[in-house]
Amino acid sequence: MKTYYAGQLGWTSEEETVFKKGQERLFSYHLINAGKDKCFQTVIQLIKDNPEKNLSLFLDSGAFSAWSKGIEINIQEYIDFIKTYQEQIKVYAVLDSIGDPEKTLRNQIIMEEAGLDPLPCYHYGEPLEYLENYVKEYDYLALGGMVPISKKDLQLWLDMIFADYICDENGMPKTRVHGFGMTIFKLIRRYPWYSVDSTSWIMTSRMGGLFVPQFKNDDWAYILDPIKINMSHRSPKKENNGQHYDTLNPSIQKLYLKYFIEKGFTLQELQEKYVQRDLLNLEYFHGFQSCQPKYPWPFACKGLRGLCL
Repeated sequence: MKTYYAGQLGWTSEEETVFKKGQERLFSYHLINAGKDKCFQTVIQLIKDNPEKNLSLFLDSGAFSAWSKGIEINIQEYIDFIKTYQEQIKVYAVLDSIGDPEKTLRNQIIMEEAGLDPLPCYHYGEPLEYLENYVKEYDYLALGGMVPISKKDLQLWLDMIFADYICDENGMPKTRVHGFGMTIFKLIRRYPWYSVDSTSWIMTSRMGGLFVPQFKNDDWAYILDPIKINMSHRSPKKENNGQHYDTLNPSIQKLYLKYFIEKGFTLQELQEKYVQRDLLNLEYFHGFQSCQPKYPWPFACKGLRGLCL
């Protein structure tokens, strides 16, 4: 499984550090076009200067963010932008239309007729015939609209579409699937995703937190859900017993400090600098990703076929 790291870093130097670590990045066209993402050009130049890294840059249209602000993205401008950076952008999504699957499909066709190969997108709750068509016609598609859905409802929906549409009778995926905004660790492990993207690594660190793997059988168990701990000296959680590193049991503090040191970080910098928390969260996700089965692998869909929502 490939993870694309989304989110605005804001600092050229941090983008360079993340690039050197070989991490894949996802950018939003809407934010770039609105002048709110200053680091896209930095990453483009890094890719040009370091072709041997062969990193994959993912471009999302940002249609949901634009739609939520009453902004409409011009499809021809989006097409022209992709063509300008096509050698550096390895994956780019269709300009999807929120709540209008037919328009999303039309945009797919428009972009293809312009000589592009956009990733089609099927959203939570849309008529299933659109998904059926994408699975049949494309070898890579995206699932979107999942972020606001409850974990329980989302699992029921994903069980159904993976069992009935995406996977064959043996549970093997018939097409590659990307999960937009897929940040629920249990659901990442449950399905044979080809790729996902997430902002949780940076959102958590900027709120003062860190992801730390559980420690089982004398090793860090990335296969289990991580523990999220508050680290920042400015965190309001600092006053709550057991909710901040400073108020944890000393034996637990010692264990977490062991993890920090093993990864090359000091306690002081993690409590004072969000950039260091960004980078340690990247280290966590790298460990989590390395523990996932090699793609493709079968989804255990026995008993789930024909599931009705």
